[in-house]
Amino acid sequence: RSGDEWVEVLYDLFKAENEWAPDFEEFREVGYLRYPGVSEMGENHQVFLSEFRDDPVAHKLGTPSGRIELWSESIAEFDYEDCPPHPAWMEPYERLGGRNSSTWPLHLVSNQPTVRIHSQYDHTEPSQGSKVAGREPIRVHPETAKKRGVSEGDVVRVFNDRGSCLAGVVIDDALMPEVVQLSTGAWYDPDSEGMCRAGNPNALTRDRGTSKLAQGPSAHTCLVDIELFAGAAPRVESYDQPEFIHQQ
Repeated sequence: RSGDEWVEVLYDLFKAENEWAPDFEEFREVGYLRYPGVSEMGENHQVFLSEFRDDPVAHKLGTPSGRIELWSESIAEFDYEDCPPHPAWMEPYERLGGRNSSTWPLHLVSNQPTVRIHSQYDHTEPSQGSKVAGREPIRVHPETAKKRGVSEGDVVRVFNDRGSCLAGVVIDDALMPEVVQLSTGAWYDPDSEGMCRAGNPNALTRDRGTSKLAQGPSAHTCLVDIELFAGAAPRVESYDQPEFIHQQ
Protein backbone atom coordinates (compact mmCIF):
# COMPACT_ATOMS: atom_id res chain seq x y z
CA ARG A 1 0.00 0.00 0.00
CA SER A 2 1.06 3.55 -0.65
CA GLY A 3 1.09 6.21 2.04
CA ASP A 4 -2.24 7.63 0.81
CA GLU A 5 -3.79 4.16 0.80
CA TRP A 6 -2.74 3.60 4.38
CA VAL A 7 -4.29 6.93 5.40
CA GLU A 8 -7.59 5.84 3.85
CA VAL A 9 -7.45 2.41 5.51
CA LEU A 10 -6.83 3.95 8.93
CA TYR A 11 -9.56 6.54 8.42
CA ASP A 12 -12.06 3.82 7.44
CA LEU A 13 -11.23 1.95 10.66
CA PHE A 14 -11.92 5.16 12.57
CA LYS A 15 -15.21 5.72 10.71
CA ALA A 16 -16.36 2.16 11.45
CA GLU A 17 -16.49 3.12 15.14
CA ASN A 18 -17.76 6.67 14.54
CA GLU A 19 -20.80 6.60 12.27
CA TRP A 20 -21.13 10.38 12.36
CA ALA A 21 -17.83 10.80 10.48
CA PRO A 22 -18.06 11.67 6.76
CA ASP A 23 -16.75 9.40 4.02
CA PHE A 24 -13.02 9.59 3.37
CA GLU A 25 -13.35 11.56 0.13
CA GLU A 26 -15.52 14.19 1.82
CA PHE A 27 -13.14 14.37 4.76
CA ARG A 28 -10.20 14.83 2.41
CA GLU A 29 -11.97 17.57 0.43
CA VAL A 30 -12.89 19.53 3.57
CA GLY A 31 -9.44 19.00 5.04
CA TYR A 32 -10.39 18.68 8.70
CA LEU A 33 -12.86 16.94 11.00
CA ARG A 34 -14.64 18.39 14.02
CA TYR A 35 -15.85 16.07 16.75
CA PRO A 36 -19.53 16.46 17.74
CA GLY A 37 -19.94 18.66 20.78
CA VAL A 38 -16.55 20.34 20.43
CA SER A 39 -17.06 24.08 20.47
CA GLU A 40 -15.48 26.74 18.35
CA MET A 41 -12.23 28.25 19.57
CA GLY A 42 -12.80 31.16 21.93
CA GLU A 43 -15.93 29.87 23.67
CA ASN A 44 -15.73 30.34 27.41
CA HIS A 45 -14.89 26.79 28.52
CA GLN A 46 -11.91 26.79 26.16
CA VAL A 47 -10.40 29.88 27.76
CA PHE A 48 -7.51 28.90 30.01
CA LEU A 49 -8.48 29.10 33.71
CA SER A 50 -11.84 30.65 32.77
CA GLU A 51 -13.64 29.32 35.87
CA PHE A 52 -10.87 30.63 38.11
CA ARG A 53 -11.04 34.01 36.39
CA ASP A 54 -14.82 34.16 36.86
CA ASP A 55 -14.73 33.15 40.53
CA PRO A 56 -11.27 32.64 42.05
CA VAL A 57 -12.74 31.85 45.48
CA ALA A 58 -15.06 29.06 44.33
CA HIS A 59 -12.61 27.68 41.78
CA LYS A 60 -9.23 27.77 43.51
CA LEU A 61 -6.17 26.45 41.74
CA GLY A 62 -4.21 23.48 43.00
CA THR A 63 -1.49 25.65 44.52
CA PRO A 64 -0.94 26.19 48.27
CA SER A 65 -2.55 29.63 48.04
CA GLY A 66 -5.18 28.63 45.48
CA ARG A 67 -3.91 31.42 43.25
CA ILE A 68 -1.39 31.86 40.46
CA GLU A 69 1.95 31.87 42.25
CA LEU A 70 5.07 33.66 41.01
CA TRP A 71 7.04 32.33 44.00
CA SER A 72 6.92 28.64 44.92
CA GLU A 73 7.39 27.56 48.51
CA SER A 74 7.89 23.96 47.39
CA ILE A 75 10.72 24.87 45.02
CA ALA A 76 12.25 27.14 47.66
CA GLU A 77 12.45 24.17 50.03
CA PHE A 78 14.50 22.23 47.47
CA ASP A 79 17.21 24.89 47.81
CA TYR A 80 18.59 24.27 44.32
CA GLU A 81 21.23 26.81 43.34
CA ASP A 82 20.31 26.45 39.65
CA CYS A 83 16.52 26.75 40.09
CA PRO A 84 15.24 29.62 42.27
CA PRO A 85 11.61 29.64 43.46
CA HIS A 86 10.68 32.58 41.22
CA PRO A 87 11.32 33.61 37.59
CA ALA A 88 14.91 34.80 37.25
CA TRP A 89 17.64 35.25 34.66
CA MET A 90 20.06 32.34 34.78
CA GLU A 91 23.31 32.61 32.87
CA PRO A 92 23.32 29.89 30.17
CA TYR A 93 26.23 27.49 30.34
CA GLU A 94 27.20 28.54 26.81
CA ARG A 95 26.02 31.49 24.74
CA LEU A 96 27.27 34.10 22.31
CA GLY A 97 29.02 36.78 24.31
CA GLY A 98 29.50 34.44 27.25
CA ARG A 99 32.32 32.23 28.40
CA ASN A 100 34.12 30.24 25.71
CA SER A 101 32.51 32.28 22.90
CA SER A 102 35.93 33.47 21.76
CA THR A 103 37.04 29.85 21.38
CA TRP A 104 33.74 28.60 19.96
CA PRO A 105 32.23 31.56 18.09
CA LEU A 106 29.09 29.97 16.60
CA HIS A 107 25.82 29.20 18.37
CA LEU A 108 24.38 25.85 17.29
CA VAL A 109 20.60 25.55 17.00
CA SER A 110 19.54 21.89 16.76
CA ASN A 111 15.85 22.05 15.92
CA GLN A 112 13.38 19.25 15.28
CA PRO A 113 13.47 18.23 11.60
CA THR A 114 10.58 18.67 9.17
CA VAL A 115 11.34 15.49 7.20
CA ARG A 116 11.17 12.90 10.01
CA ILE A 117 10.11 12.46 13.65
CA HIS A 118 13.21 13.00 15.77
CA SER A 119 15.38 10.20 14.33
CA GLN A 120 12.51 7.99 13.17
CA TYR A 121 12.38 7.44 9.40
CA ASP A 122 15.78 8.99 8.78
CA HIS A 123 16.38 6.15 6.31
CA THR A 124 13.26 6.97 4.24
CA GLU A 125 12.98 9.03 1.08
CA PRO A 126 11.77 12.36 2.60
CA SER A 127 14.70 12.50 5.02
CA GLN A 128 17.29 11.12 2.62
CA GLY A 129 16.14 13.58 -0.03
CA SER A 130 17.04 16.46 2.28
CA LYS A 131 20.64 15.34 2.79
CA VAL A 132 23.57 17.33 1.41
CA ALA A 133 26.59 15.34 0.29
CA GLY A 134 24.97 12.30 1.88
CA ARG A 135 24.66 13.74 5.37
CA GLU A 136 22.58 16.14 7.46
CA PRO A 137 22.48 19.72 6.11
CA ILE A 138 23.86 22.54 8.22
CA ARG A 139 22.60 26.05 7.46
CA VAL A 140 25.26 28.72 7.54
CA HIS A 141 25.06 32.49 7.03
CA PRO A 142 26.91 33.75 3.90
CA GLU A 143 29.33 35.85 5.99
CA THR A 144 30.19 32.89 8.21
CA ALA A 145 30.73 30.68 5.17
CA LYS A 146 32.94 33.27 3.45
CA LYS A 147 35.16 33.71 6.53
CA ARG A 148 35.74 29.96 6.64
CA GLY A 149 36.10 29.42 2.90
CA VAL A 150 33.12 27.11 2.55
CA SER A 151 30.47 27.02 -0.18
CA GLU A 152 27.06 25.51 -0.79
CA GLY A 153 27.30 21.71 -0.86
CA ASP A 154 30.67 21.49 0.89
CA VAL A 155 31.19 19.03 3.73
CA VAL A 156 32.27 20.72 6.94
CA ARG A 157 33.42 19.45 10.29
CA VAL A 158 31.33 20.88 13.11
CA PHE A 159 33.24 20.66 16.37
CA ASN A 160 33.84 21.79 19.94
CA ASP A 161 35.63 20.35 22.95
CA ARG A 162 32.92 17.69 23.41
CA GLY A 163 32.95 16.13 19.96
CA SER A 164 32.49 16.60 16.23
CA CYS A 165 30.37 15.62 13.26
CA LEU A 166 30.25 16.13 9.51
CA ALA A 167 27.46 18.03 7.74
CA GLY A 168 26.65 19.37 4.27
CA VAL A 169 26.55 23.15 3.87
CA VAL A 170 23.43 25.09 2.91
CA ILE A 171 23.98 28.85 2.62
CA ASP A 172 21.09 30.73 4.26
CA ASP A 173 20.95 34.46 5.05
CA ALA A 174 17.88 33.93 7.27
CA LEU A 175 20.28 33.12 10.11
CA MET A 176 22.37 35.50 12.17
CA PRO A 177 26.04 35.42 11.11
CA GLU A 178 27.08 33.80 14.40
CA VAL A 179 24.40 31.08 14.27
CA VAL A 180 24.39 27.71 12.50
CA GLN A 181 21.43 25.34 12.35
CA LEU A 182 21.70 21.54 12.28
CA SER A 183 18.52 19.51 12.78
CA THR A 184 18.53 16.71 15.31
CA GLY A 185 17.94 13.08 14.43
CA ALA A 186 20.50 11.94 11.85
CA TRP A 187 21.36 8.35 12.69
CA TYR A 188 24.52 8.43 14.77
CA ASP A 189 27.45 7.05 12.78
CA PRO A 190 30.74 7.44 14.69
CA ASP A 191 34.10 6.69 13.14
CA SER A 192 36.94 5.13 15.12
CA GLU A 193 37.63 8.47 16.83
CA GLY A 194 33.99 9.23 17.66
CA MET A 195 33.29 11.76 14.91
CA CYS A 196 29.74 11.31 13.60
CA ARG A 197 29.83 10.99 9.82
CA ALA A 198 26.06 11.45 9.45
CA GLY A 199 25.75 14.83 11.20
CA ASN A 200 24.08 14.14 14.54
CA PRO A 201 24.33 17.22 16.81
CA ASN A 202 24.22 15.01 19.92
CA ALA A 203 27.95 14.60 19.35
CA LEU A 204 28.30 18.30 20.19
CA THR A 205 25.71 19.14 22.83
CA ARG A 206 26.22 19.17 26.57
CA ASP A 207 24.82 16.12 28.36
CA ARG A 208 23.38 18.00 31.33
CA GLY A 209 19.81 18.90 32.23
CA THR A 210 18.49 22.45 32.31
CA SER A 211 18.40 22.36 36.12
CA LYS A 212 18.33 19.89 39.01
CA LEU A 213 14.55 20.30 39.12
CA ALA A 214 13.50 20.39 35.47
CA GLN A 215 16.14 18.06 33.98
CA GLY A 216 15.06 19.19 30.51
CA PRO A 217 17.38 18.96 27.52
CA SER A 218 19.83 21.84 27.22
CA ALA A 219 20.71 21.21 23.58
CA HIS A 220 20.35 24.85 22.52
CA THR A 221 23.04 25.95 24.95
CA CYS A 222 25.82 24.90 22.61
CA LEU A 223 28.76 26.71 21.00
CA VAL A 224 30.74 25.26 18.10
CA ASP A 225 32.95 26.16 15.16
CA ILE A 226 33.03 24.80 11.62
CA GLU A 227 35.78 24.16 9.11
CA LEU A 228 35.99 22.76 5.60
CA PHE A 229 36.57 19.01 5.81
CA ALA A 230 39.89 18.15 4.25
CA GLY A 231 40.04 15.26 1.82
CA ALA A 232 37.33 12.88 0.67
CA ALA A 233 34.39 12.74 3.04
CA PRO A 234 33.86 9.25 4.48
CA ARG A 235 30.79 7.25 3.54
CA VAL A 236 27.89 7.25 6.01
CA GLU A 237 27.40 3.68 7.23
CA SER A 238 24.48 4.01 9.64
CA TYR A 239 21.93 3.07 6.97
CA ASP A 240 23.67 -0.15 5.96
CA GLN A 241 21.63 -3.30 6.49
CA PRO A 242 23.03 -5.71 9.10
CA GLU A 243 24.50 -8.99 7.99
CA PHE A 244 22.49 -12.05 8.95
CA ILE A 245 23.77 -15.55 9.59
CA HIS A 246 21.33 -18.12 8.28
CA GLN A 247 21.22 -21.38 10.16
CA GLN A 248 20.72 -24.52 8.12
